Amino acid sequence: MTTSTPSQYFSIPLIQKHSMNIPILIANILTLLAFVAHAFVGDKELKVNEPIAEVGENFQKREKWTMARCGWHWVSFDLFFATFGLGLINFTSYFDNEKTLLHILNVYFLGYAVVWTLTIAISKQFPKNYVKLGQWILLLVISGLIYFGAN
Repeated sequence: MTTSTPSQYFSIPLIQKHSMNIPILIANILTLLAFVAHAFVGDKELKVNEPIAEVGENFQKREKWTMARCGWHWVSFDLFFATFGLGLINFTSYFDNEKTLLHILNVYFLGYAVVWTLTIAISKQFPKNYVKLGQWILLLVISGLIYFGAN
């Protein structure tokens, strides 16, 4: 009778089953950079809009700003989790079926790009808005890299 240890169930095999997939590696690097920029640089930029002081008991601006900041870091977590998942695919043999996760991430980043461009389209316009808010380009690049890396 053999006994198993809990570490057998939670270990991540670090042996690579296949050669390095360059498009997936590049997508992994881009999501890591996007996460760092979004979580740390973006939070500093977001603080520019933080309400300074509330008059009386009306904290509506503080509430809306805090909600926007929570939503901001929700996206930061999405980027972190995508980075982690791509890292597992790139550097481990953790998943039995990597293509399924890659197809989900491909559609996920494509969906982000579509929502981003639609939000720009329905918002009040300003000069070069699609260029100044060009994160949709990064999202399309990541989606394309994952698509080509998965196929």
